[in-house]
Amino acid sequence: MSVPSHPARSHPGPVPAAPGVPTAAELLSGVDLSGRRAVVTGAATGVGLETARALAGAGAEVTLAVRDSDAGAAARAAIVADTGNERVAVGEIDLSDQRSIARFVRLWDGPLHMLVNAAGVSALPLARTAEEEWELHLAVNHLGPAALSSGLHWALAAVDGARVVNLSSSAHLTAPFDLEDPHFTSTRYDGALALGRSRTAAVLHAVEATRRWSGDAIAVNAAAPGTDRLTPQQGAATVVLAAASPLTVGMSGRYFEDAAEAGPADPRTGRGVAAHALDPVVARRVWRWTERTLRETWFSGLPVVA
Repeated sequence: MSVPSHPARSHPGPVPAAPGVPTAAELLSGVDLSGRRAVVTGAATGVGLETARALAGAGAEVTLAVRDSDAGAAARAAIVADTGNERVAVGEIDLSDQRSIARFVRLWDGPLHMLVNAAGVSALPLARTAEEEWELHLAVNHLGPAALSSGLHWALAAVDGARVVNLSSSAHLTAPFDLEDPHFTSTRYDGALALGRSRTAAVLHAVEATRRWSGDAIAVNAAAPGTDRLTPQQGAATVVLAAASPLTVGMSGRYFEDAAEAGPADPRTGRGVAAHALDPVVARRVWRWTERTLRETWFSGLPVVA
């Protein structure tokens, strides 16, 4: 099954809305998510907020997984006011802190139908996590979501047809993952390169998770919201396409952009998905590296990789 592709578009700057790309609410129009549960990280602002709003608007029970509980409470109030759905909760999580992730997983109860890893960082000067000294783009954009996804694997496997969405971006196009020096410990730091590597890792994780988790009927995909040229509401449409749309049932290990499945990378447009992000051999190597990295810090007893 495939989703129709949209033609590539280019805009000189922010615009109210890009023609041809729906909003998240429009994409889920007529979809009933009653009885389904979702976790959305980074749900206090931007694409995460709009994703959570759209899922709640379609009837889902949504947990806003955020670093700032006050910002989460404000987001919850806005979503409830907009949708009339009171089944919106706030949970604290810091994806740069493995202890915080472990606490969120430990407190989660019951099945989970949708996990949207929307939180992320971008274009930072060199920064590292406090405990492990991991480079922050890689920690927040890949290692944190990977730990959360695997920690909640049991909840996802408890339902038929659960979905995980990892946020990526066009930054992945120019940056294959570097297994030799992923945290810039021996090479000169480059923020754009660090961002690109982390976004590539998000796609590779989806590719290998598809292979490992297919027996559990868990679909894992990557989505690029494209908020450099789209509104947050339009960016969230790509995310909810992968997370909740009937159009993508059974699809896994894919990369979506502009509310459609992306084609191969096109250097003329800077769009599409790079071959280095879909390589199954590299995906397996990065998964194993991720597993080893997380197990070095994860507390005893929690399954980091299912």
